[in-house]
Amino acid sequence: MRAAALLAILILSSSCAARAQPLSAAPQPAAASDSAFEAYEGGDFPRAMREAKGRLVANPSDTAALLLIGRMYAEGAGVERDQKEAQAWFRRAADLGDAQGAYFYAATLLANAPATRDRKTAQSYLEKAAEKRHAAAMNLLGELALENNGAFADLEKAADYFKRGAELGDADASYALGELYLHGKGVAKDGGEAAHWFELAANKEHLGAMVELAILKFNGLGLDRDEAGAAKLFQKAASMGNPVAQNRLAYLFAQGRGVEKDVAKARQWRDRAAKSGLKDERLDGMLSEPGQGPKAK
Repeated sequence: MRAAALLAILILSSSCAARAQPLSAAPQPAAASDSAFEAYEGGDFPRAMREAKGRLVANPSDTAALLLIGRMYAEGAGVERDQKEAQAWFRRAADLGDAQGAYFYAATLLANAPATRDRKTAQSYLEKAAEKRHAAAMNLLGELALENNGAFADLEKAADYFKRGAELGDADASYALGELYLHGKGVAKDGGEAAHWFELAANKEHLGAMVELAILKFNGLGLDRDEAGAAKLFQKAASMGNPVAQNRLAYLFAQGRGVEKDVAKARQWRDRAAKSGLKDERLDGMLSEPGQGPKAK
């Protein structure tokens, strides 16, 4: 379970709903202002905390204010970072029926050290969020089904959760479902279905899905062979820092597959992948063969 990394993404990503929407997006009195959220966005964290707590005095059920305070403790924004305190604020929102609060609370529980990780409670809150059609909660439930508390993975259950999350637009769920279709785990093996779900995730900038879709395009698995299209996907993912894409793109430039042959660019992408830890002796040998031109500076 990559819960710690997941939590960082949930809390810090600008796509996260708790940050992307103003506080007034949650049910509020008609005259409520967005001053707490605006202060937070502007980096005035002390004011954001005062405003959010002031809103809770007026309305203890202001779940958006609860989430904002939880986020600030999780991030250490204007306060000392405190995951337990963040959990408490997220749980208050969750217990008021807020799906995002349930999701965040579960994610913080799963991000705890293994000895203190409360998987059962986390799953319970994720299920509450999923009942409210929270796509990312369904994706995390799918991951829990794969982990299955140390037992054999419940692949069919995982596939069901991933599909539900994917159908609601979660890119991680789409990617995971594509992987299951690609390998025939929990679902019938189907390259076309795999390509479909990878493409949905890739269209939302999911790097892993871009790489998988590019590989399928290059090999003509599940869809028509398209080396130029594969090269474009590898180029995009490589430019966004994915070392696997950088490595594959180096091969394409070295061989002139889907792109015009360019040994200098091949070496540049090979080197970028190597700096990220992906070293490839086969590629090194290919690029050092006679006739491959001078080394890139």
